[in-house]
Amino acid sequence: MIHWSQHLVILPILLPLITGATLVFIADRNRTLKAIISLASTVLLAFLAVLLLGLAAGGADFNGVYLLGNWPIPFGITLVLDRLSALMLMLTAVVAMPVLIFSFARWHAAGAHFHSLFQFLLMGLNGAFLTGDLFNLFVFFEVMLAASYGLLLHGSGPRRVKASLHYIAINLAAALLFLIGVSLIYGTTGSLNMADVADRIPDMESDRRMLFEAGAAILGVAFLVKAGMWPLCFWLPGAYSVAAAPVAAIFTLMSKVGIYIILRLTMLLFPDGASEAFSASILFYGGLATLAFGIIGVLASQALPRIAAYSVLVSSGTLLAVIGLENTAAISGALLYLVSSTLTLAAFFMLVELVERGQDAAASVLAVTMEAYGDADDDIPEEAEGVTMPGTLAILGICFAACAILLAGLPPFSGFIAKFAMLTAMLGAGAAASPSISEVAVVVLILFGGLATLIAMTRAGIRTFWSSIEQTVPRVMVIEIVPVLSILVLLVMLTVKAGAVLSFVETTVQSVVDPRAYIKAAEKSAPIPSWRQRQVDQGDE
Repeated sequence: MIHWSQHLVILPILLPLITGATLVFIADRNRTLKAIISLASTVLLAFLAVLLLGLAAGGADFNGVYLLGNWPIPFGITLVLDRLSALMLMLTAVVAMPVLIFSFARWHAAGAHFHSLFQFLLMGLNGAFLTGDLFNLFVFFEVMLAASYGLLLHGSGPRRVKASLHYIAINLAAALLFLIGVSLIYGTTGSLNMADVADRIPDMESDRRMLFEAGAAILGVAFLVKAGMWPLCFWLPGAYSVAAAPVAAIFTLMSKVGIYIILRLTMLLFPDGASEAFSASILFYGGLATLAFGIIGVLASQALPRIAAYSVLVSSGTLLAVIGLENTAAISGALLYLVSSTLTLAAFFMLVELVERGQDAAASVLAVTMEAYGDADDDIPEEAEGVTMPGTLAILGICFAACAILLAGLPPFSGFIAKFAMLTAMLGAGAAASPSISEVAVVVLILFGGLATLIAMTRAGIRTFWSSIEQTVPRVMVIEIVPVLSILVLLVMLTVKAGAVLSFVETTVQSVVDPRAYIKAAEKSAPIPSWRQRQVDQGDE
């Protein structure tokens, strides 16, 4: 019999699916009821993520392979939970809770079916992290994208409609590439299960191997579009900067889906770097270009939403470049950076709306990017009733300074610790006696990126808090600032527990770099015998 804990693996997918489907049938006028149900589901999802993270970290006592439908590999749908997927599930739940609470103040009432779309997005994210085969990765990828289309349009407005059309067109093209790549891989290997495909690659004929690598390359392009690698990233700043604050905050996870899949498939299918399809050099040079492009965008932007959007590209570029170095110790620091930057950007996107609420249109016209990209939408929903926060400007200023320190990677917070871990792996203890030119290039750009972010955030902070044209104190409710503060408090806790977290991610990276345990766990998984088969076996005994 399968242990009860094995069934927990599918719950992060089932729970938001059932919740989202249920909320569709509740009228939008019952917003309070929908909000309560959505929040209860998200809190339960966070509790499940904690349990699964503990199970994944427990070692050999837990087999994280779940055969949905009880079909053997490679015929049935397979879910796989390991340390990396459990970490991403935890990150998704931790971001989702404060973002959802933030939306209760006004944004969940700005359009229809917000909570259903939000839950379906969580389902797609969790499914992408858990799936063990490429076809169902496409299914969850499409569920995630379909929900994101509606969320990006949430709140309406001409700028959101324009950005959404570009966003939909780009992602439909990426989905087409995804299908083509999956088709080529299936045609050459006869399987779509990730572990089974990895097991078949060494015995593949040379002519089929070339076609397989072409399919993997096409698949990689689709993932790099979502990860925001230059030159496939031009859609991202426009979409993220105009999205509603809670939508932009939860979208910070979507670029990390591309990073996760690239890391997973690169190490699983080509652990020895034997293919140009997921070539380390492509990831390295593409990551450097993305990092440089993001730095230029951060420096050139005057509006806070544009700075936040380009900071997403800085984060993606850093992660891609470090993965391309194939330095295990540096990738461990990069995983900590992934967690820290995602949480920081989610908090910053929500904070941006609160900060800009006190600025009038005349002040916005002074910003170059606002002149270039148009004024803010006029159809922001009315403020909801609630308790107004005292000491508004002081708390907003403190939160803004904390986000600036975290994004720039200054001590003593987790952003600094993550960057220090990466730089130490490349230049300090554990690195080669003489660092390579590639490592030096990554170090220089990471340091320059921190400096550029500090300059841009300082400039924006001075203009917003010290030299504002109109000294209007924004009306900020407690339910809006508490999610931002909770994420910042969590980042402080991450800083305090950085040693334990680094130890966890180092073990995680070791398990990803050496995929034999992943493949072996899949091979050992077998369907549960039916009741009749068990009776026959007992009779034979």
